[in-house]
Amino acid sequence: MDITQQLLNKTPRQRLVHALAFEGLALLICAPVLAWVMDRPLVQMGALTLMVSLVAMLWNMLFNWLFDRAQMRYGFHRGLWARISHAGLFELGLLFTIVPLAAWWLSISLWEAFLLDIGLLLFFLPYTLVFNWTYDQLLARQIRRSQCLA
Repeated sequence: MDITQQLLNKTPRQRLVHALAFEGLALLICAPVLAWVMDRPLVQMGALTLMVSLVAMLWNMLFNWLFDRAQMRYGFHRGLWARISHAGLFELGLLFTIVPLAAWWLSISLWEAFLLDIGLLLFFLPYTLVFNWTYDQLLARQIRRSQCLA
């Protein structure tokens, strides 16, 4: 099996590591920034960020599995446009769960929560693009090394 096929057929463990790394790094960045920007307690924003992170992690695992299946079916290359599509579709899917959750947790309107989500989107679109591209490069390097040792 070539490297591309191995990247598309990630094990459940590889998918879990990917999701935990993605969400963990985002949590460390977002909780303090949101607490500062919204002038809310770090604990409140940290809890919201953690809830959002858990929802996003589950969506991340499902969405990436679906995206890999789409690539196997349609045979597109994971170049820049595929990565932009990947990041955009992922964030759009989150919109439908994150906005009501944030509105409820922060006692703000859906409109205000939507605007907050737009702000997060401005962070997460490039973050998702860079993180996933980097993750795949590192995983491909690891696969090449293991093939050389075999």
